Amino acid sequence: MTDLSSELVAGISPESEEPDLVRARAGDDAAFGRLVAPLRRELHGHCYRMLGSAHDADDALQEALLRAWRGVGRYTGRGSLRSWLYTIATRTCLDAVESRGRRALPVDLGPSRDQAVLDGAARTEVAWLGPYPDTGIAPGPLGPHARYEQREAVELAFVAALQHLPGNQRAALLLFDVLGYSVAEIAAMMATSPTSVNSALARARRIVAERVPALSQQQTLRDLGDARLRQVVTAFAAAFERRDVDALVALLTEDVTWSMPPLAEWYAGIDAVTDFAAKVPLGDCPSWRHLVTCANGQPAVAFYLGAEPAGDHHGWSVTVLTLRGERIAGITSFVGADHLTRFELPVSLAAP
Repeated sequence: MTDLSSELVAGISPESEEPDLVRARAGDDAAFGRLVAPLRRELHGHCYRMLGSAHDADDALQEALLRAWRGVGRYTGRGSLRSWLYTIATRTCLDAVESRGRRALPVDLGPSRDQAVLDGAARTEVAWLGPYPDTGIAPGPLGPHARYEQREAVELAFVAALQHLPGNQRAALLLFDVLGYSVAEIAAMMATSPTSVNSALARARRIVAERVPALSQQQTLRDLGDARLRQVVTAFAAAFERRDVDALVALLTEDVTWSMPPLAEWYAGIDAVTDFAAKVPLGDCPSWRHLVTCANGQPAVAFYLGAEPAGDHHGWSVTVLTLRGERIAGITSFVGADHLTRFELPVSLAAP
């Protein structure tokens, strides 16, 4: 799967004499860097969708660009540079899927808990799905034939659903519905037949449709409006800082869920979530502060935990909110200060 030369460059004739391409073919790594720079962000997003982890996306993109750099001397311009790089990135991610398996959320590991678990331990042996900073992802579809907006395609429910697909189905869905490539183009990129692509695409769509709500978070947020969204997020964060269980519960749907990877325990329904909130984050934890952010195309709050209100507070989680109408239907707290670094947020807040 990693030998691209014969499939990508055999029998092709130049269509571009862009100076940096010429220099890159001659071994100029700085010219190659300039060529790929405009595409790095969207390629990283593609790798995240394929792998469910921003860290794995870093590794995959680095490996893909290394493969591209090694092969650029043979790249003479059939098709666009963008398509060539997506081919390499997709195949690199497929290699990773084969070797690492899929990423999970707590809901994938077992049933929800009815009451708060006070001594839950991190499950370090599980490959967890991770959050993704979406500040560099443009709104709207990437191409005219794409079925998903770019931010829809990083929403938690969508990326989590992708993890239940085999690698070839995952790639076919993303290349067709998110990136807008044709079946024939995808068949060439994946070194398979159009019939196989159509089959993989049909199966992938069926599984994703079963796991992803019909109304995307992007549509929900547009319907809600920026002002009301700010009110909901501010009220949620303020309830934490005041340790006000009633105020928090008033913001939730009856079927709300709350999960906290890398903890395996998760809670479903207003009673279970209320019990957990009252006994753990708003009960035992002495002091909270927060910063508002966004993740996976959704509103999010970075929470910081301190021993006392007047002291330093240290990063606890990036908590992603899933809304239904004006209420919060899902809370996913990605626990760990390392997530804050990914979002370019401070890992601690000094005493006020």
